[in-house]
Amino acid sequence: MEGPTPVSALIHAATLVTAGVFLMIRCCLLLENSNCLFLIALMGSLTAFFASTVGLVQNDLKRVIAFSTCSQLGYMVFAVGLSHYSIAFFHLSNHALFKALLFLSAGCVIHGISDEQNMLKMGGLIKTFPISYTMILIGSMALVGFPFLTGFYSKDAILEIAIAKGNFIGNFAHFLGCSAAFCTSFYSFRLIFLAFINKTNIFKSYVPGIHEAPIKMVFPLMLLSLGAIFVGFLTRDMFIGLGNSFFGNCNTINISNYNLIDSEFLPSFIKNIPFVLTLSGFTMSLFLINCFNVNKTAIFKLKLSKFYRMFYTFLTQK
Repeated sequence: MEGPTPVSALIHAATLVTAGVFLMIRCCLLLENSNCLFLIALMGSLTAFFASTVGLVQNDLKRVIAFSTCSQLGYMVFAVGLSHYSIAFFHLSNHALFKALLFLSAGCVIHGISDEQNMLKMGGLIKTFPISYTMILIGSMALVGFPFLTGFYSKDAILEIAIAKGNFIGNFAHFLGCSAAFCTSFYSFRLIFLAFINKTNIFKSYVPGIHEAPIKMVFPLMLLSLGAIFVGFLTRDMFIGLGNSFFGNCNTINISNYNLIDSEFLPSFIKNIPFVLTLSGFTMSLFLINCFNVNKTAIFKLKLSKFYRMFYTFLTQK
């Protein structure tokens, strides 16, 4: 679905595309007494990975953020499939904050450069859009699960309950979830490098009209950025704290499916796998962008190779 950027922020963050996940969470009693949880976890983990791979090759600023929404919905769905509805709802509410922040910040950038959305025709915007750049950086770091930002608490909780299951579907979901975390880090920082840090590639006719967004557009971003930084920490005990009665009796889990306590006592190296993969995605994005700026001949030869063309075409055609 496509729409104006403020509408995209609303439907991707809070209303339309997350309604299905909310319905599944509300139907927890039915799901717990059915045989479809395995299928839900399977499809959710596949969606998280598939959408993140498609986001790797998108050049439209809004499309990158939109495919990240599909990927994050996959995380929520496989959390539902693993019978942890409170964690799925926690990630849904956290995702609403940083996704709205990303879409509205992207709208400020698009508005300021004559409605251009192609990241390959941007670059060097960090000086012209310092506030929008800061907001997109905060939103992207929350999205990739950087420690102590909002996305970190819910995303890592989902991956931890997956590996703590100890069965096939739990290991499968954890593997694809961690792979999606790597891809998410790669395309998020690729967006930042191409749009803000690279050498400028803007049409000359756009330059006189480039401007930062006015205060009435920037002020909501500042409020959302506070949410993207602090809300995960402030609400984690309310949503997923042990013994908390916030959900009352509207959140039903069969005791045999409950393993939140087991996930708390996982070895540290397992808990740190998503963070290591996030750093790896950032490093690879930085390396490829710098290689392109330093050695364009090598990158050009790589892009002409048969493997690269097949791989790029495969991802581009979804």
